[in-house]
Amino acid sequence: MSSNSSGIVGKLKIPTVYCDSNMATNKIKFLLNDQLICLTDVDPNLMVLQYLREQQSLIGTKEGCGSGDCGACTVVVAELNTDKSNSEKNDLNYKSINACITFVGNLHGKQLITVEHLNQTKPNKTTNQLHPVQQCMVDNHASQCGFCTPGIVMSCFALHKNNSTPNREEVVEALAGNLCRCTGYRPIIDAAMQSTSNSSINKTEDSFTDSYQETIIKLEKINNIESLNFEYNDRSYFAPKNTDQLSEHLLSHPHATLFSGGTDLALTVTQNLDEIADLVYLGNVIELNEINESSKEITIGSAVPYSGFKLLLENVYPELGEMIERIGSAQIRNTGTLGGNIGNASPIGDMPPALIALDARMTLQLGNDIREISVEDYFVGYKQTVLKKSEFIKSIIINKPRPNQILKIYKISKRFDDDISAVLVAMSIELGDGLVKKGLVNNIRIAFGGMAEMPKRAKNCEDALSGKKFDQENVDIAKQALGNDFSPLSDVRASADYRMKVAQNIIQKFYFEIVQEDQLTRVADHA
Repeated sequence: MSSNSSGIVGKLKIPTVYCDSNMATNKIKFLLNDQLICLTDVDPNLMVLQYLREQQSLIGTKEGCGSGDCGACTVVVAELNTDKSNSEKNDLNYKSINACITFVGNLHGKQLITVEHLNQTKPNKTTNQLHPVQQCMVDNHASQCGFCTPGIVMSCFALHKNNSTPNREEVVEALAGNLCRCTGYRPIIDAAMQSTSNSSINKTEDSFTDSYQETIIKLEKINNIESLNFEYNDRSYFAPKNTDQLSEHLLSHPHATLFSGGTDLALTVTQNLDEIADLVYLGNVIELNEINESSKEITIGSAVPYSGFKLLLENVYPELGEMIERIGSAQIRNTGTLGGNIGNASPIGDMPPALIALDARMTLQLGNDIREISVEDYFVGYKQTVLKKSEFIKSIIINKPRPNQILKIYKISKRFDDDISAVLVAMSIELGDGLVKKGLVNNIRIAFGGMAEMPKRAKNCEDALSGKKFDQENVDIAKQALGNDFSPLSDVRASADYRMKVAQNIIQKFYFEIVQEDQLTRVADHA
């Protein structure tokens, strides 16, 4: 196995552009592996993948799909942990990301780690020593053509930096965004599991520990400066640090394109070959990255990535946690945000139907004015919303479950993981006394994605069940009522007939599951 073909090791090119201590706000400043970098005169539309391969000649990171689907471009970013509530984690967060759909400006204030830097060479040594993750890939014959290998190695590296002893399920989840056409996945999983038992990968013995505190100090220094704001030709990039800066900028730039993860927006550049003139990055805005929890609700800032709130929502609504895992790979969940999934107003976005079913609300800010609306009322047509010029999504408010409330979510897609929905259904139901046979349907909300020009409730279907017995007769009526709620379209993902049929079948499946769970509950109560 050659190092060049497998991507397991490679020659690290030392950057030639450094920063002094007085960095202006129009320079992108970050750590490339362990070197401090300043970028000037850079196109805001430049992706990290192109920067690495074309400007730094770090070609271990591969270009596969250009859309964040295959994982060949996976790199790792280390960023300062803003969670001050847990002292054990108040250091660095290591995240796997897709370099092909990450704007280079997003690196500001972070450390970018590539596969070339994983070798364990010490200053007094002249030969490379593989990182434990890399060595386990070799030992388990987990690489053949090697094209996907660097991305797989980086996904495993990120996993182990955050969890030194992951179980098999966690390994599989971490690798869900990395495709391999050669080996099958058994040797890759074996390699990841073997590296789990290798104590040298733990933080206490990893070579990155040598510069760990130094990295933190460098990143703190970068993040203490003012907001990043730079221009290139007729394009601009602005990364505000608070909502005051964001509001002021949007008032003077009402047509700016807002983004945080950019997992969908970046495709405009990589797939459509278009240019985005005015980018505003929300990932550094403090208020948009906050999570607050009370006894009745959870408030999530619009720029919090999925990986930042998944566990919290999963503890309250297990169905939400399972659905978020299917939204995208770990790389996507590390960058994609709740606000972005709502804000792009896609009719096949996965979170909006779930939020509508839960009667979630959202806060919008324009200048100093803040208003609150329901998520349901945010959408008015295909890619059309009530958002005004210069207004932005500040937070999303999710109610905690009420007594006897049950949430079910069903996603229909060609692939189980990391795929776009053909149909997504979210249903919240409350039954009298919490039992099917003893009570009526007190409250029901059913929301669909993929069935209309926007995420939408099935109100005729709801009316067929609301206030009535939850039995097969009324479920049959509700299934037929879907024809009055939706006239779905045919496209590359599904035909109109398929969408309607599967939507009706999901209503039936929902009924069967509720009845079965009700029976199991009564058996348990009498045990």
